[in-house]
Amino acid sequence: MWRRHRPKPVCFFLPAAAAFAEVGWRPAVDLYRTRTGWLAKFDLAGVRPEDIQLEVDGRTLRVQGIRRDCALEEGCCYHRLEIAYNQFERQVEFPISLEQASITMEYQAGMLLVRIQTEGERP
Repeated sequence: MWRRHRPKPVCFFLPAAAAFAEVGWRPAVDLYRTRTGWLAKFDLAGVRPEDIQLEVDGRTLRVQGIRRDCALEEGCCYHRLEIAYNQFERQVEFPISLEQASITMEYQAGMLLVRIQTEGERP
């Protein structure tokens, strides 16, 4: 999926704030070793499947996208905001190259399931 390059925000006094603005949150991930490869489960509650991108680079799996606030009503103003609504990115490094692996994604109940088949029969 194509993404336009956005200029990085300039923040002279708070460099950590600039980094946070670029990639706002890192979703939690669980990794499982299976009989034929790996299963990575990413906690992406509230993220639309069409807003998720997956990349493989050698041994690294990168999941990125955006969570949007879609429940705003006209005339409302916030009282408390605890949920991050912005870009996210998470990289996971594996002990083997993923370049030749068969990779499938499934999204259910706010969880992105990435199945990485590296051994045995492939679908």
